[in-house]
Amino acid sequence: MPYLPSSGLYAITNGPRSDLVQVVRDALAGGVRLLQYRDLGDDHARRHAEAQALKRLCDEHGVPLLINGDAALAQAVGAAGVHLGETAEDLASARDRLGPQAIIGVSCFDSLERARGMVSAGADYVSFGAFFPSSTLPRARMAPLELLRQSAALGVPRVAIGGITPENGAALVDAGADYLAAISAVFGATDVRAAARRLADLYRFPSSESHP
Repeated sequence: MPYLPSSGLYAITNGPRSDLVQVVRDALAGGVRLLQYRDLGDDHARRHAEAQALKRLCDEHGVPLLINGDAALAQAVGAAGVHLGETAEDLASARDRLGPQAIIGVSCFDSLERARGMVSAGADYVSFGAFFPSSTLPRARMAPLELLRQSAALGVPRVAIGGITPENGAALVDAGADYLAAISAVFGATDVRAAARRLADLYRFPSSESHP
């Protein structure tokens, strides 16, 4: 049965890329606690094969694999769940397809009201952001740090995303982020394992300097 770890680094892939499996292996070794396969391409055969390969890797590390925006692919490869960015109706459809144990997360951007609605509709976690300027999501609405404190009563884990680095991530953890989500800070790094470890250390060593 899928489960959400209590907190930690939530890595989101930045494919397509030929070395996807290797960099995900490195990220998992660096301490990733939750992985999202994010590929917006339309090569269904490639995406299915990659998702299968990542599912095997995640199983080896005891890390849940979520699929971005594609409940059918999540079901096909036996992923732990799906991350959605749209409406409550999409959430209901994904829940019907994947079942009650599946992990379903929803992007809530800068809106506490949206987060409340999605939790009421059955979301297992909500994400907020961007908290900082993001090269991956350059047009994302900016979320205030205070949103993490205001959302403490939601009763589900809260993910912070958007321009997060080891240098700015500690403030998000201190404000209540259960997960720090990172794309380029992990998968754009020269040393993916070390980059993942530095972000993961923000939870292992709270309110302290990140460790090398």
